[in-house]
Amino acid sequence: MEVFDEVFEIQTLRDHIPRQMVIGNLTIEGFSRAAVQTYWRIPELKIGFDVGSQPWSFMGLPRICLSHTHMDHILSLPAYVARRRMMRMVPPVIYLPSEAVSNVRNLLAAYSRLDYGALPCELIGVNAGDEFIISRELVISVVPTFHSIPSVGYIVWERRKKLREEYSSLSGNEIRDLALSGVEVSREWRIPKIAYLGDSTVRALDETPGMYDAEILIMEMSFVARRHQSDKIHKYGHIHLDDIVKRQKNFNNKAVIVSHFSARYADKEISDTVTRRMPNMLDGRLILWF
Repeated sequence: MEVFDEVFEIQTLRDHIPRQMVIGNLTIEGFSRAAVQTYWRIPELKIGFDVGSQPWSFMGLPRICLSHTHMDHILSLPAYVARRRMMRMVPPVIYLPSEAVSNVRNLLAAYSRLDYGALPCELIGVNAGDEFIISRELVISVVPTFHSIPSVGYIVWERRKKLREEYSSLSGNEIRDLALSGVEVSREWRIPKIAYLGDSTVRALDETPGMYDAEILIMEMSFVARRHQSDKIHKYGHIHLDDIVKRQKNFNNKAVIVSHFSARYADKEISDTVTRRMPNMLDGRLILWF
């Protein structure tokens, strides 16, 4: 966890129902505050990201993608697994940085001994560059991020089949016959639907173009005030508002959700600072998520 010399009072954070927003054909639900809790859900895709808290409604998620193992991102992992077992649901699949698998397995084993109950789940270690198919239409790629401990981000891609151009003039029967003969008449076409950064410096965006191109980008912006210097923020693996201001033209996303704000700030200070520095809010696409 980052350490600063400045003395501050942590803002009181309400215990609330997760904020929900529909963007296009997807629903985004969740909450994120640095050092407090981070958890997200896209119910239509049956995917969650991080589990710093575990609202009861999130229990139905069959899989969680963990970005890293800081407490505010995994604190409720045992509760998530235990509740699914209690409700006789299929054990969940949990993707997480490969370096963390052994320690997370030990963590769950310790909770299991304390609770006198099994915590069945499948832990799958991942590294940047990995891909895993979660359905006929969806594939998730693992991307590099740059934080103070091993971490990764994720991009969820929609997969579609598109007829190869060289066969576009053929009739349906001719295309069918070619396919039956073993010719690959179509190619895969991918659309980046959701990009999840987790905690990282802005380098992760710059080195992964899919982050800037995803329909919805969920990212951290832990610090916004000028009194918090960017170079110190980067040392601890976080993003400052300055980083976003410098890269405004890079964001091709339909929506950019920024969150994980430091508890040093009240919501009003965040809102006032960001709207003053970026009055057009990326043409209305920048969403401050409190």
